[in-house]
Amino acid sequence: MIEIALDVADVARTRFAISPLWEAVASVRVVKGADDHGIHRVWTERVRPRLASARTVLRPLFDLVPATAGSPWVGAVPGFLCPPPTTPLPSLDMELATVRATPPELLRTTAEVPPARMAALRADPAGELRRLADAVEAYWELALAAYWPRVVTMLEDDIRYRAGRLVEGGAQHLFADLDPQVTWTEGGLRLAHRSVRRSRRLDGRGLLLVPSAFVWPRVFSVLDEPWQPSLRYPPRAVGTLWQARRTRVPDALAGVVGRSRAILLTELAAPASTTALAARTGLTPGGVSRHLTALRAAGLVSSHRSGREVLYSRTRAGQVLVDAAGDGAVPRR
Repeated sequence: MIEIALDVADVARTRFAISPLWEAVASVRVVKGADDHGIHRVWTERVRPRLASARTVLRPLFDLVPATAGSPWVGAVPGFLCPPPTTPLPSLDMELATVRATPPELLRTTAEVPPARMAALRADPAGELRRLADAVEAYWELALAAYWPRVVTMLEDDIRYRAGRLVEGGAQHLFADLDPQVTWTEGGLRLAHRSVRRSRRLDGRGLLLVPSAFVWPRVFSVLDEPWQPSLRYPPRAVGTLWQARRTRVPDALAGVVGRSRAILLTELAAPASTTALAARTGLTPGGVSRHLTALRAAGLVSSHRSGREVLYSRTRAGQVLVDAAGDGAVPRR
């Protein structure tokens, strides 16, 4: 059992954030096997072939992430690899700038990582941190960039839900259903753990709550200096993240962007190539290409190369547009 004492100042400073860097690191755990229940199987089956061809480039990152589920608490992943964010939704570039600037004295960890990797970090901190950040960027492009709009939408939905809980019943209501491993007590929080027993005071630093798509069924805590005290917890409905969604085309969306482009935006709930989109929609490959070019110019679609294919996916703006259009559908002909 881990007990976290929260005083009035801590409760007042409790806040939420989303961390692209943490999602990248946590998803590496999943790629390496920390997904006993297979809720991310659809995603891993798609990205593992892409990652296999970039093993050398990705090694600085993969070496620092445990190969198995390991401990769900501090020490399982090096703190310097994924420091808690200082703003509600930093960009990956912002977080990687923090990693590159890590002071040498913070390059320590209790995680089980190759001794040679830690020795290299201590021998050449600036160079190794630069290579580590480059590896994260390469991994992001291969494994997460095309899926990020879907992931971040779910994380933002969870934060809105939690904010509503806080408004409805205060901090006790907020934490009541955060996770079965987290229990609200009169003096703070208790985090269930099968072997660790410790107590921590936050001393007015507050608690950072970070929903994470890739941690279920665990909660990760960051409680040691100099990091912001944090809980990384599974958001609601994470088990539905990769489920196939209906491709009904909202009337409102078709009225704004046209029926063909509305069909393509709706189909891009998961990344897809021009050929795949043409096969699924009945549009010609040339027509699909023209519409995707227009949607990309409008910032509603992005493209990412995967081997010999170019995959298209909705951007956050495209995701918001599809969500805002509602469930009314126009029939396909």
